[in-house]
Amino acid sequence: MNNKQIVFTEINKAELLEVECPEISENQVLVETHFSSISCGTEKANIMGDPNVSIYADGAVVFPRELGYSGAGVVMAKGSNVTSVDVGDSVAMRGSLHRKYNVVPEENVVKFNADKVSMQEASLCYIGTFPMAALRKTRLEVGESMMVMGLGILGLLGVQFAKVAGAVPVIAVDPVPERREKALKFGADYALDPFDKDFTKKVIELTDGGVKTAIEVTGLGTGLNQCLDCMAKFGRIALLGCTRDKNFTVDYYRKVHGPGIQLIGAHTLARPVHDSLPGYFTHTDDIKTILKLCEFGRMDLKAMVDEVHLPGDCSEVYTRLINDKNFPVVSQFDWRGIE
Repeated sequence: MNNKQIVFTEINKAELLEVECPEISENQVLVETHFSSISCGTEKANIMGDPNVSIYADGAVVFPRELGYSGAGVVMAKGSNVTSVDVGDSVAMRGSLHRKYNVVPEENVVKFNADKVSMQEASLCYIGTFPMAALRKTRLEVGESMMVMGLGILGLLGVQFAKVAGAVPVIAVDPVPERREKALKFGADYALDPFDKDFTKKVIELTDGGVKTAIEVTGLGTGLNQCLDCMAKFGRIALLGCTRDKNFTVDYYRKVHGPGIQLIGAHTLARPVHDSLPGYFTHTDDIKTILKLCEFGRMDLKAMVDEVHLPGDCSEVYTRLINDKNFPVVSQFDWRGIE
């Protein structure tokens, strides 16, 4: 079986290579990928050799690198112990790669009804679990305000989840006008520019005294500081953005300690492996949640997709990702027809 994969072969270089298709074990499934989604921030950091791409990394910059952790496709084969899916089932994958044929553990696939949820939507589900987990950790109550700082793919997904969860108002924040427009399209009540000199004042006015909950997605010290300036007393902030820059300066006494603000670590791996509990769902249960939201029409993830590319165009795509500040927020690779 011919197999192809996008690989970062060296700094700032992506190639589509022929790779082996490994044998499946008794607890694994072989999935023919239809779509895989680009996680712009993570993949840009990896292809550029950022030493802080992982919370577990030792700082070594080593190539080649394999990326692409959120995809969807059809089960082609399964191990003898696999019971949750059958050959021919459509599945959303987590921990998959930008690869034509992925071999993944059974627990990393979730079956869905392809007549009601598209492959493109399903390929965004694992990425969607990141802001979903952040929202859960804020313990948002219906009717509380929520602010989303940073409107990349995680932020735009966070805006939609906040609306579905009953946040009022939902305030989206980003300096890029096009991203603010997208946020309004996907459910934000207000979309603000953080560089507006009256930004903090506007947020406090719109929320009758300050934001109750927030998802900080920028990963920047300035973003966190602005977020803290907008919070109501006893507010909760989920720290979702990867804080690869360690140079943070926060007046914790006045901005956190005094007003009783909760800063909550919201890395996607900070969740239970097996059993979900309030505020802390497993990856599988969050993927199931997102699939249900799509199936019942609560949200339309397909509408988020800006561009779809052939895997053979990966070199050009990643060159744009590295150099173009206006690279589309949501892009995918279409693996159908790739031999």
